[in-house]
Amino acid sequence: MTPSLRRTTVCLLAAAGLLLAAGCTSIRSAISRPGTTRLSEPLVVLPAERHGNLLLLEVKWDRSGPYRFLIDTGSSATLVSPDFAKRYGQKSTQPAATPDVVVGTSRGNTRTLPSTTVSRIELGDARFDEVPALILDCEPLSLALGVKVDGILGFPLFRETVLTLDYPASQVRLARQTPDHDRPGTTIPFNNLRKIPSIPTRVGDASPLVLIDSGSDGPLSLNPVGLDLKFAVPPRPGGIVNTLTGDEPRTFARLAGDVRIGDVTLDRPVTQLTDGLSAIGGGVLQNFTVTFDQAHNEVTFFRGAAGAVTMSPLRSPGLSFTNKGVYWQVAGVIPHSPAATSAIQPGDLVVRIDGEPISQWNRRRFDILVASAREVTYTLQNGTRETHVTVATYELVP
Repeated sequence: MTPSLRRTTVCLLAAAGLLLAAGCTSIRSAISRPGTTRLSEPLVVLPAERHGNLLLLEVKWDRSGPYRFLIDTGSSATLVSPDFAKRYGQKSTQPAATPDVVVGTSRGNTRTLPSTTVSRIELGDARFDEVPALILDCEPLSLALGVKVDGILGFPLFRETVLTLDYPASQVRLARQTPDHDRPGTTIPFNNLRKIPSIPTRVGDASPLVLIDSGSDGPLSLNPVGLDLKFAVPPRPGGIVNTLTGDEPRTFARLAGDVRIGDVTLDRPVTQLTDGLSAIGGGVLQNFTVTFDQAHNEVTFFRGAAGAVTMSPLRSPGLSFTNKGVYWQVAGVIPHSPAATSAIQPGDLVVRIDGEPISQWNRRRFDILVASAREVTYTLQNGTRETHVTVATYELVP
């Protein structure tokens, strides 16, 4: 993610394992602040669905729905599906405040997202009125996660609440903004000038700012520029992630040293190397209860267990996929992986995994399979002909 003084950044999703249909993009116009926020109770507790390292809320406030929203603290805007915008949105009457925006990547691709104002979003006993939003086709994200996703809730939406993402309990909590000097954990000031939370960390002798990005279920991402990184496992290709404006390759490594986040130590973490903004994804956040207080520009990390956070080896199928609904299309094959010596090629269509139709698989189930199975059998379809190919899984980063 690469925000600049004149560009608001939106990170939609950059997940490990499967290829998803969103990613880190830069928005070239500022998004206006949400309208009225009302909490009918001092504390609103919402059960969350865990999809990998992502938290989704399922809510319902009228005869339509239910609706599912991804909470993305790495996003400076709220995004909603065309169907949701049709029901609750209206074309902005103030184009200067909520303009259509152009998203782009370093590869030069661009895409325009139309804007709207959502009349209301209700999360249990919390109600948000007149919410500026961008309209995004959420179907590819829905296919990848295996559930219908109606929108992505950006960080500014929660500006008048204290937002807590409790990963261990699979809960989201919203509280009224009151001073709380006794909150357990380590509290760190964050930079909120760009409407997304960036905090200082300690990497060797450097102190880079990293974005707290709940919209990514990947691990720690670091931009190596200006950092003297030492590796226990050197950088290696890690497949492809599909963004709004094209496919982007990923690179992973394991650091030889620790990373400090306040009083928390990440022991030789698995890290994605990026040419964008450094970020902490759900692969790290899953260990914590994370509380954001935008009134005081503070975030608190609480962890029940003592000691350093350790990260397991990163396992891989050696393949990246684009979910097309009735089949998965192979988007890439990782070099030097077991898949690279198989008959599978980019563009192949996978219709079954371990004998089960692809409709029965979502990203989370596939990730669980890769984490535990020694091999996976893919059924490829070419016209009316089917071919079965068995490929070993492996440790991409031990």
